Amino acid sequence: MRRNWFASRLILLGLLILICFGLIALSALGITRPIENLLSTPLSWVTHIFSDASDAVINSNGDDVQSIAELEARNAELERQLAQLQGELITLREIDADYARLTNLLDYVNSTENMEFVTADVIDRGQYGFINSIIINKGTRDGLVIGMPVTTDLGLVGRVWRVTSNTAQIQLVTDRNSSVSVRLQNTRAEGSIQGEGLNTGSLELLYVPLDIDITAGELLYTSGLGANFPADIPVGQVVSVSNVESELTQEAQISSLIDFTTLEQVLVITNFEPADLSVFEEVEQ
Repeated sequence: MRRNWFASRLILLGLLILICFGLIALSALGITRPIENLLSTPLSWVTHIFSDASDAVINSNGDDVQSIAELEARNAELERQLAQLQGELITLREIDADYARLTNLLDYVNSTENMEFVTADVIDRGQYGFINSIIINKGTRDGLVIGMPVTTDLGLVGRVWRVTSNTAQIQLVTDRNSSVSVRLQNTRAEGSIQGEGLNTGSLELLYVPLDIDITAGELLYTSGLGANFPADIPVGQVVSVSNVESELTQEAQISSLIDFTTLEQVLVITNFEPADLSVFEEVEQ
């Protein structure tokens, strides 16, 4: 049975081989050409469809790669322009801040009478010789001498402590050794301001009589007593009052209107000469 199946398979294979050789012979003679043309038309159409689809995929991938590269280049350019604009914005803001500060100083100078000023930049700050101070970029060549008052449009900064040809050390009102005679705005009562050794603008008002009403928020001005500073320069504002019954005078915490940690420009009053009262003290002795 198995032998008959194998023999039939060989016969079928032989017939297929003969048919193939016959078709090849007929194709060589051109007899089967019409049939080949008929069959090749749909096959060519299918091949064309697959070829177009393949080209579209390849071109699409190429366009996507090109688009990604263009987007990355555009993004890098936008980031560069943004960084440039941010730098220009920071510069413009700094110029605007400088303009505002200088305008305020100029307005203050124009509003005062009988005072001459030299504008100076703060170039350093800190403790120098145990003095809470700042260093400015003006000195004797600009007419500065020891004792000259230093202000801003917001109020009293301090006074010239040491001076060189092109720099000066300014003792701040916040220094512990600083003492300024002041007058309360509302009652015109007098007292003395002393520094607390901090750059926070904290000051202490001393020696105000107990019967004087000190109001929180009240302003204090230089009184001119002692002739160390001109009168009517703002010094600070009352924050709180300390009234101890056992004391003969009352005290108050004062805050300067100036932020000494960010102070950049100051005005030195050059036509004010502090009076030397030591000669009178020697006479009294």
